[in-house]
Amino acid sequence: MSHDQRESVCHKLSRELRHFKWREIFTWKLLKTLAMGQGLSALICGTAVTSQYLATEFHLDVPMLQSCINYTLLCLTYTTALCFRKGNKNILQILKTKWWKYVLLGLADVEANYAVVKAYQYTTLTSIQLLDCFILPVLLVLSRVFLKSRYRIIHYVAVCVCLAGVGAMVGADLVSGRDQGSSSNILLGDGLVIISATLYAVSNLCQEYIVKNESRVEFLGMVGFFGTLISGIQLGILEHVQVANIQWTWQIALLLCGFAVCMYTLYSCMPVVISMSSATAVNLSLLTADLFSLFCGLFLFQYTFSGLYVVSLMVIMVGFIMFNAVPTPNQTPEPVCEDGGHDNQAAEIDDERQVGSEVENQEKGQTDSSGKSLPAENGHGCVLSSVKL
Repeated sequence: MSHDQRESVCHKLSRELRHFKWREIFTWKLLKTLAMGQGLSALICGTAVTSQYLATEFHLDVPMLQSCINYTLLCLTYTTALCFRKGNKNILQILKTKWWKYVLLGLADVEANYAVVKAYQYTTLTSIQLLDCFILPVLLVLSRVFLKSRYRIIHYVAVCVCLAGVGAMVGADLVSGRDQGSSSNILLGDGLVIISATLYAVSNLCQEYIVKNESRVEFLGMVGFFGTLISGIQLGILEHVQVANIQWTWQIALLLCGFAVCMYTLYSCMPVVISMSSATAVNLSLLTADLFSLFCGLFLFQYTFSGLYVVSLMVIMVGFIMFNAVPTPNQTPEPVCEDGGHDNQAAEIDDERQVGSEVENQEKGQTDSSGKSLPAENGHGCVLSSVKL
């Protein structure tokens, strides 16, 4: 990067900082998003702890069985809810028009879960923690291309700050000697982590679009339906021997139930948080999940504590707040008809400005023959409005 380019970047960053309304950063919405994001991290911690107990204490390694239980619960609740809907929101109408899209979405979600669990057999925990962050640049690119999200310099800086926090966490793992996992085939394991991160990014991007434009129930119902089919088939092919050989005890049943409850709650609540912010912001918040697991491991698995863990947590929190302090509106926000549809929540401010400008122009010169102001309309005849999701 040349000297002029560096000065241009520094100038843009300083301009962003000067335009910050620092007193308005810590709004109720930001604090609520932060708290809910950390709640999601706690749920991921619950799935990690229960899975580790199953693997270490009972030597049970059945990731597809665990995923299948989660998708089945989603199917029983949200897919059933879709069956009782009427009109175009009914499951039959959705399957007629968009079944192949949800097949691909379900496949991406199932294989993302399976690939990251499988990676632990081939590579180390340090590699997984680092490469799993690949989801962030992929999400930034996909959101910019498909959702037309308009990121600013401060957003990229915030992502880098969060990644620095992950680096501090990995450094603490190395200092405390917690480099667990295998190194039998590091190249294959790292490749599986990258594939998993990419598939997670695709799934989260689709989730953000569906939640903000269709409904949370439709996303969860379709993922539950096709996820159950795909994971059930994969379970029968890959893990039928392991499942048949399980020596069932109440401890195993309780741990599987705990995992299922945490995962089901995670899937049910994550669309709510995404609708309040974005898929990228939620994944930044989820970077603390590994830290929560580490703090639990201090008491449950006798992990060694390091002060870098606290530093990592604080750095990730700072990056998350920086990212959410500045909105990321769509580049070309689409207006919404009053009788249906949803606008992107991040474009709400731009919509309000556009509506205000339209109304002001009409008050100045655009009137009908009776002297009444005409409503501002877009090319499709829909009244421009700001819709809160």
